[in-house]
Amino acid sequence: MKLLCVADQIDPVVYSSAVKERFKDIDGVLCAGDLPMDYIDFIVSTLNKPTFFIFGNHNLKEFSYYHRSPALSTSSTFSAGKEPFVSAAVLPPGHGADYVGFKVLRAKKLTFTDPLTHKTTPLLIAGASGSLRYNNGINQYSDREMFFRLVRMWPQLFINKLKYGRYLDIFLTHAAPRHIHDLEDQCHKGFECFNWFIKKFKPEWFIHGHIHLYDSRTERLSTSGSTKIVNAYGYYIIEIPLKQE
Repeated sequence: MKLLCVADQIDPVVYSSAVKERFKDIDGVLCAGDLPMDYIDFIVSTLNKPTFFIFGNHNLKEFSYYHRSPALSTSSTFSAGKEPFVSAAVLPPGHGADYVGFKVLRAKKLTFTDPLTHKTTPLLIAGASGSLRYNNGINQYSDREMFFRLVRMWPQLFINKLKYGRYLDIFLTHAAPRHIHDLEDQCHKGFECFNWFIKKFKPEWFIHGHIHLYDSRTERLSTSGSTKIVNAYGYYIIEIPLKQE
């Protein structure tokens, strides 16, 4: 199974009349934030493949459709115990993509043979929108706030483990883990809690954006334990499951 990962910019290689031919072997798309919804619409309508997205810290025009309040970044929203999603009845006309921010999804339209159990299994995806707080804007969080949002996904992750023998295949975020691909300014620092999440739940892939790549020599693929970490800036293609060497 091949998945196209995109983030942060409208890439001319993707936003092209030749995209359907260029990515004809793609099975699905992962959008790691800071992308206009019109761009996601284009990808969905042109490739016609299952597509999943989260929000970053920019291009948040439709953020309020998926969250009760733009003030989701405040700790009071979480401490009140309120789920930050609105009724599907008030969502904008379908973009054809599934929002995976602070959710765990079992993508039954994307299945593969597990190399360990040899059973057919859905792709297991979880996501986390937003960046580290740097100016109190929409969809920004402290590391503690992000940690507690990850905690709310635990029950579904443990169900995955019981049912499929693993917690997760892909963790889709906008920000990077701390000290992996991130930068030292407050806006572009990664989350420490993402490193904990990787160690605890061992996703096969961790896909993020947020860190722009202006130099082709900049590292965009790293490993933490058994997890491959990818900066999806522009576009990048991954494969599930990993081919055995």
